[in-house]
Amino acid sequence: MLQPLNPKALQALRIIRNRLVHDGSSPSIRELMREMGYKFPRSAAVLIERLIAGGYVRRTSAGLQILREPPADFQRASTVRVPLVGRVSCGTPIWAAENVEAFVPVATTIARPGSQYFILRAEGDSMNRAGIDDGDLVLIRQQATAEEGDRVVALIDDEATIKELRFGPTEIILKPRSTNPKHKPIILDREFHIQGVVAHVLKGGAELMES
Repeated sequence: MLQPLNPKALQALRIIRNRLVHDGSSPSIRELMREMGYKFPRSAAVLIERLIAGGYVRRTSAGLQILREPPADFQRASTVRVPLVGRVSCGTPIWAAENVEAFVPVATTIARPGSQYFILRAEGDSMNRAGIDDGDLVLIRQQATAEEGDRVVALIDDEATIKELRFGPTEIILKPRSTNPKHKPIILDREFHIQGVVAHVLKGGAELMES
């Protein structure tokens, strides 16, 4: 079964296909970056890897080769517009003012119907061992409770931070998962607020933004 593609991956696949049809060669990472409107080649490279992993293209000595076209239902994949509400620290907690910066189209296979979602842009490196790097867009499923081990957005004195949730005998522990030893656990009593649980991490951030 083919993996579903988000709108940006579909756009990248069409660009690669069109270049192969019209020019006989696939675009380089930097050429794809420019055509997609990205500022950094990493975002284009992430899309290529996604297409390879999904079985749509493969690398050859001559460049990229199209293996299959996406099914029609993938090209009409349902998306929802999820608000990007600013930045959240993966280091020191920052002010959690929910100022909507943009709306990001996210496939309903990721932002599943029946729940409310918002997106935060991660800062810092305190969760890099848990798959959240500086600059990533983090899809948050809104909920007030979480299980031990969940990556949560916790609200502490009107400031928000992403950490791993742990329970002590009488306290809550917000644990960093970092290669940087400067980050220490935050110890709290039970009087704090969870804004939501990490549902998905959009690596590099920009690849799911509409151009």
